[in-house]
Amino acid sequence: MSLVRLAALHGVATSYSPSPGVMLTVPDATVVAVLAALGVDAGTPGAVRDALAAARAAATARVLPPTVVHWAGAPPPESLTGLPEGTSLRVETEQGDEQPLDARPQAVRHSEVRPPDGPRPGEGAHGLDALPHGVHRLHARTPDGRETAAWLVVAPARVPQPQGRAHGFLVQLYSLLSERSWGMGDLADLAELAAWSGRTLGCGFVQVNPLHAAVPGEPTDPSPYRPSSRRFPDPVHLRVEAVPESAYAALDEYRKRAETLRQGVLTGGRLIDRDAVWALKREALEAVRAVPQSPGRRAAYCDFIADQGQALEDHATWCALAEVYGSDWHRWPEELRDPRSERVARARRELMERVDFHTWLAWLTDEQLAAAQRAARDAGMPLGLVHDLAVGVHPGGADAWAQRGTLADGISVGAPPDAFNAHGQDWGLPPWRPDELAARGYAPYRGLLRTLLRHAGALRVDHVMGLFRLWWVPEGHAPAEGTYVRHDAEAMLAVLALEAERAGAVVIGEDLGTVEPGVREALERRGVLGTSVFWFERDWTGTGRPLAPAAWRTGCLATATTHDLPSTAARLTGGHVELRYRLGLLARPLPEEQAADAADVHEWLGALARLGLLPEGEGDEEGGIRAVYRFLLSTPARLVGVWLPDAVGDRRPQNLPGTWNQYPNWRLPVADALGRPVTLEELAASPRLHALMAVFQEAGGGFR
Repeated sequence: MSLVRLAALHGVATSYSPSPGVMLTVPDATVVAVLAALGVDAGTPGAVRDALAAARAAATARVLPPTVVHWAGAPPPESLTGLPEGTSLRVETEQGDEQPLDARPQAVRHSEVRPPDGPRPGEGAHGLDALPHGVHRLHARTPDGRETAAWLVVAPARVPQPQGRAHGFLVQLYSLLSERSWGMGDLADLAELAAWSGRTLGCGFVQVNPLHAAVPGEPTDPSPYRPSSRRFPDPVHLRVEAVPESAYAALDEYRKRAETLRQGVLTGGRLIDRDAVWALKREALEAVRAVPQSPGRRAAYCDFIADQGQALEDHATWCALAEVYGSDWHRWPEELRDPRSERVARARRELMERVDFHTWLAWLTDEQLAAAQRAARDAGMPLGLVHDLAVGVHPGGADAWAQRGTLADGISVGAPPDAFNAHGQDWGLPPWRPDELAARGYAPYRGLLRTLLRHAGALRVDHVMGLFRLWWVPEGHAPAEGTYVRHDAEAMLAVLALEAERAGAVVIGEDLGTVEPGVREALERRGVLGTSVFWFERDWTGTGRPLAPAAWRTGCLATATTHDLPSTAARLTGGHVELRYRLGLLARPLPEEQAADAADVHEWLGALARLGLLPEGEGDEEGGIRAVYRFLLSTPARLVGVWLPDAVGDRRPQNLPGTWNQYPNWRLPVADALGRPVTLEELAASPRLHALMAVFQEAGGGFR
């Protein structure tokens, strides 16, 4: 029981419920390993006793927790109202002001009568709601002389909300090639898609895959969900000719090579080759960098460096060191593994030219992201770009190196066994340590969000349940031998709400799959939209039949599919079952899988027909896709997303979970029903696309 108590003090679960009525016990070895990653020795009974005693002593000494959260308009948090009588509080705000604080409920403060011999307690002090939204420093002193400093997060009650209903495209940017891109979709293509779809189709947003910086290597992991850095975007997305200095560089030879890459994908049947694209762009960008910057451009570059500070310097330093020592910092010389070491500082000076190159690339990418968002807003989009935040980072990448003290060593996040994966999952991503985040006032998390939201109208948070808890798998353990570790969800949500308010951005949580009770309610309370996928929305607590449109939740992004699921054309034709059969991924014999899938599709098509959404004569695949989107429009969902490949009948998934080299995940261009790649220019002229988007114009109902 002592180990159970110790684990509970550190947010580590010793049991969990994978399904209603079922409770599983976590192996002690797992609990001990996870506690060790949190800096707690629980290897022996004596160590457990000592750790419990240390935790009790620390709790007694601390007047306040490391981070305190106050939601605007809410009663003061218990951590403040429960302080000993006579405790004085003082706040240093983000703005540099210092003032006393009265954390008692407002009604109590106003009901008191002034004592005849002096001021009321807290006289002249401000209440919590008088503080500006932000992350401040709070100081407490008790009558017995104990003093504590803590972070105080004052957050808006809710994140910004969409202004009316809106629809938009969901696209994997690399897959969207134009006649001008160099072998994969880029940020100029994104700007064009936003400008065209906003002006011509009335779209309100474009949601893209994570644009995070990848871990360099040959081959580079093409998954955008296992990046080197989540804070800085990948320069592979740059349009070289959109860099102003490129007008003065000799790029003809690079353009010829780019044409070969592009045509290889568009007409030669080749996959998108990220490594070849980046090798070419890097050479061209080196030539562009030789062009002197104008005084104004140089000043803008210096401003960007100053604004991004230490985080940018760390990122660029890792990139420069990776060119010399490889892309996994664990294999670097020991003295280079600490980003704050003197040896790293010396290496930074020695590699200053390369550090500056990678700093410059980050600036250029930021500029082109800004241009894409401007294009979206200029086209009338109320949201514009919707960026995607991956769950974590590659253990050998830039963020893991720069944030060594904040990430848990020897741990990977994943998922416990469930109906979809009997063995559980190990995603190979080191988690943030909740204790270290709290001690730092969530600064790494705040910085990440602030950078991602610089040029976004909304942010999609992948696996948003991770704000509450994550499944930790210790190194050397099977995924099923992990356990849940809790974050302070109030603090994680408060920081998210604060940064979203500052950016004026909507937040969309990917809350598909198994969700802990209370999580969706907490997200809804804070205004975080959910994600609802057509094929998954059934009356699971009743008949099990397709959920009626009116019963769908309002606060969500409604979609027909996602990057991890079959396209709508594949679902309607059964093509996804045949694909999984060819790859040996079916759990049942092919006839059984086909029969079950056909029954599911038949039931949905019947529901669409009964609702009058599948007119006679539109029973083909193309008509079925239009009917699915008519259904989504008939729900009260605030946002409706159109999977761009659906608009041209693409039958291939962009990612097939459970595969690695068996399927070309993250390397396919958008294609038509015959598998022929379709350029952005062809998309804009596609009769099939315009027939689908006419469904939105017919719907009206607030959709722009």
